[in-house]
Amino acid sequence: MRPIRLHDTRTGEVVPLEPREPGRVGIYACGPTVYGRIHVGNARPYVVFMALRRFLAAQGYDATFVANVTDINDKIYDAARAEGRQSAELARTMTEAYMKDTDRLGIGRPDAEPLASETIGPIIELIEALVDGGHAYESSGDVYFRVRSLPEYGELSHRRLEDMDQGEGETDSASHDRKEDPLDFALWKANKPDEDTAWDSPWGRGRPGWHIECSAMAETLLGLDFEVHGGGTDLIFPHHENEAAQTRAARGQPLARIWMHNGMIQTEGEKMAKSVGNIFLLHTALDEYGPDAVVMYLLSGHYRQPLQFSGERLQEAAARADRIREAGRRLVEGPSPQDMTPLRERFFDALADDFNTAEALAAVFDWVREANRREGVGRDDLRAMLAVLGLERLLDEAAPEAPAEVVELAQRRQAARAERDFDEADRLRDAIAEQGWEVRDAAGGFELLPLPQGSG
Repeated sequence: MRPIRLHDTRTGEVVPLEPREPGRVGIYACGPTVYGRIHVGNARPYVVFMALRRFLAAQGYDATFVANVTDINDKIYDAARAEGRQSAELARTMTEAYMKDTDRLGIGRPDAEPLASETIGPIIELIEALVDGGHAYESSGDVYFRVRSLPEYGELSHRRLEDMDQGEGETDSASHDRKEDPLDFALWKANKPDEDTAWDSPWGRGRPGWHIECSAMAETLLGLDFEVHGGGTDLIFPHHENEAAQTRAARGQPLARIWMHNGMIQTEGEKMAKSVGNIFLLHTALDEYGPDAVVMYLLSGHYRQPLQFSGERLQEAAARADRIREAGRRLVEGPSPQDMTPLRERFFDALADDFNTAEALAAVFDWVREANRREGVGRDDLRAMLAVLGLERLLDEAAPEAPAEVVELAQRRQAARAERDFDEADRLRDAIAEQGWEVRDAAGGFELLPLPQGSG
């Protein structure tokens, strides 16, 4: 096994991955709040942490990846109310849509995908432990975490207490009157007349707060002090800060060893978010550009950096996927040349060094470039690299057959070139492109390749 290092938000350093048990790694990443269809930004942590799991498995680790679904949340109540629907029905419908949309990425599913609504028992037990330990208190049916009871609070987000705002003021201003301290945050919320789902608890009917849901789901499936907790940088505060605080206060142990955060997808400098109104839905991107382009795009930059979004970038990603697909058709089954092994090693070394998918992809394309210079190159190394990224299917897709009318246009273009009528040849090339195909001159004739989705 290679030594693997990952950036830890809490320490601000790239640190060694040191499993609790040799050879076993647990990963938890916060999934979506299902009040609407997910956007491309929601898909980035899904793709990044699925790829991390694949990489760890390729290195010989027994890796378990858990990605939750938040199906109890203020945003779900609000969206359901606006649509005149039951909140549970909206959450169920949007969860099904999330599963369908992420299935289309073609990179597999996490090992477990817990629902908050199915984890109420562990959530209540964790809150009881906090109340019993003096770290939480009941107030009018709500339960709040005493932030100042934990000296370590703020060490994940590196914020001072006086600079913190739990963000609850706009959504529930009445809760301020029930808190001992404005910094405290809700663990359990008493049922309100306009909230149509609730559960029994020692503090009355109600439902959990957002942060406690993830602490309970992560602990239930991965235990304490597991290896990697992931999610977007927008979750560092308050969500992940509060997760870390709850578990440490209740259990006396950290929830996770490494807190690993991916950068946001941005459009014109702002993060992609429903609240900003600049979202591009995942299923729309998949329809227009295809899963290969979306996965390639989401892995094209270092996970910690923001990724700029545009149709042009997705078209570029589709073209890069096509380069691999086209190269794969020239390869043969079997081992790759030994003198190309350093490129494969460069790929895996890049991922071992803070999961640098951008540098790893550069190694893939250098490998492809070298293979294109040779004849009869075995594809094993390329398949091993692509399998980590969830793109091994690029080597298994047969060249599609062009429609007869496109073939006829290509034949006419070939004849025009033979007659040195290059204006007509160019016109026919453009006509072929309008049909979604690219014509290339080849020994003894021509070849037709489908243009990437979203081009033209």
